[in-house]
Formats: sequence, structure tokens, C-alpha cells
Amino acid sequence: MKNQTKALVIAVIGACALFACKTTKMAAEKKTYPSFFKIGHRGTRGLMPENTIPAMEVGLAEGANTVEIDVHITKDGKVIVYHDESFNPDYTLMPDGGPIPVGDRKKYTFYQNNYDVLRSFDIGTKPYPAYPKQKRTKTYAPLMGELVDAVDAYTKANKMAPAYFLIEVKSAEKTDGIDQPAPEEFMKIVMAELDTKKLGSRLIMQSFDMRPLQVLHRTHPNVALGYLTSDKTTTFEGDIAKLGFNPTFYNPTYKLVTADMVKKCHDKGILITPWTVNTVADMKAVKALGVDGIITDYPNFFRAL
Repeated sequence: MKNQTKALVIAVIGACALFACKTTKMAAEKKTYPSFFKIGHRGTRGLMPENTIPAMEVGLAEGANTVEIDVHITKDGKVIVYHDESFNPDYTLMPDGGPIPVGDRKKYTFYQNNYDVLRSFDIGTKPYPAYPKQKRTKTYAPLMGELVDAVDAYTKANKMAPAYFLIEVKSAEKTDGIDQPAPEEFMKIVMAELDTKKLGSRLIMQSFDMRPLQVLHRTHPNVALGYLTSDKTTTFEGDIAKLGFNPTFYNPTYKLVTADMVKKCHDKGILITPWTVNTVADMKAVKALGVDGIITDYPNFFRAL
């Protein structure tokens, strides 16, 4: 009986120590988060060609502490940074500098092309009327790993705090096998690259598609996850129930955010960083609701806060 009691005591002490260790680790990771996430949407879409390395650098220089990017998979299994599943003719040109014929856009779906073909397309030379303040700079769609390395090199060279990476997985169930691999394969490719970067709490993965988040929740439980939404027909409670777990972040379009939504997030220990807030007035109004960060095309506006 004494031996059984002793074994039980040892087991309890061990369990408590393990819990304390995990709790301390979580607290330490939490402390590494900034007091407010200043997130440059696609780097800084308002000032530079989006989702490019120059956009990330300028976004950080203008006041962001977090860069947001979108990722897809190419035919040869590379992780390319770009918003749409193929090149957008509004701001991308053919390798020879000519326009992309609208009818040819599907020819350049990333999942149907090798990266060496895609890299030669010109991003940033063509004027983009929707963002007239963009600086015209000829550049290209980078690989995700290349971009992460470039951002870390930039912050180090400029004696800045290391940046956080908010990486959006672009996928939809109806286009599995056409625009992207199925979630399991997609996340396997992306995380194989990110695991080598050892970003720790500086990495946040988000998506409008719950499926890749559910995969990552199972395969990478220590990675922070964010659910994106712009759906007016659902509720916060409904989204969380459907997702099946409490994500680290709940990121709705800013027009859906209310003080009640912020409270519900915080009551569950969930952070909220709405998108895409592009005027100083709107940024101030949203911040006043108690959000934990803001995603914007204009990181330079953060100075006004």
C-alpha cells in the first residue's frame, strides 16, 4: 500500500510539473506577442506592389510589426506568394512586358505551372488604378521561404525587432486538384518549408477555408491559427463550433466587428485582428472597440494611432 501511495504521489508531482512547464511555455510564447499587431496587408498594398519582397520591407519601414502574405502551390511543389490562384492582369504583365490577355488567365494557374515559368512575370511596372500611391517597381512573385529569409535579413540589417508572419492559405474545396492540392498535401508542403525557419510564435497561419486550419490543429498544435471571415450570415459562436476548436485568432472583415464580438473573443482567450482597415478614422474606431491588431494596406497610418 505504501508503494502504491508513493507511486501515486510521484505521478501527481510529475503531472503537476508537466502542466506547470506547459503553462510557463504558453505564457512565455504569449509574452512574445506585441501589445498590438500592426499588420501590413500583403506587405503594404497601398504603397508597393503587393505580396512582393519590396512590399514587405516598405511595410515594416512604415510601421508594421507583422507582414501578411498569401500562398499557393505550383506544379513543381513550390510555395509561391500571390493573392489569386493565377496572375491578375490588373497589375501583372507578361515576361516580355506585354499585357496578359484576359482570356489567357487560366493558362497561368500556379498549380498548373512550374515556378521557373511564373517567376519571369512582371509585377509592379503596370500602374494599378485601385492603388494610385503604389511606387512602380519591377519585381516578381517570390517563393515563401525566400520572402521569409529576406524579411528577417531586412529587420536584422536595420536593427528592427523580428517581424511576425501572418500567412494566409488560399484554398477552397471546389477547386481542390485544380487550383491547389487537397488540404493535407497543401499543409504538408507549406509546413515542410516553414518548419525549417523555426519562427516559433512569430508564425500565424490563417484561412477562410476551415479545412487547412483543422489539419494544422492536428499536425502542428503549437502553431497559432486564425480563422478569416466576411460572412454576415454566420455568428462567432457558429464559426467556432464548426471549426471544432478555439483558434488563436478570429479575423473578420472590420465591418462585422462590434464590442460584443471582441468581448466574446477575449472571453475565450481568442485574439481578434480585423481586415482591411484603410482610413485613419476607421482604424481609430476599430481600435476603440478593443481589438488586438489591425490589418491594413497602409501601415504608415499606424503613426496616427
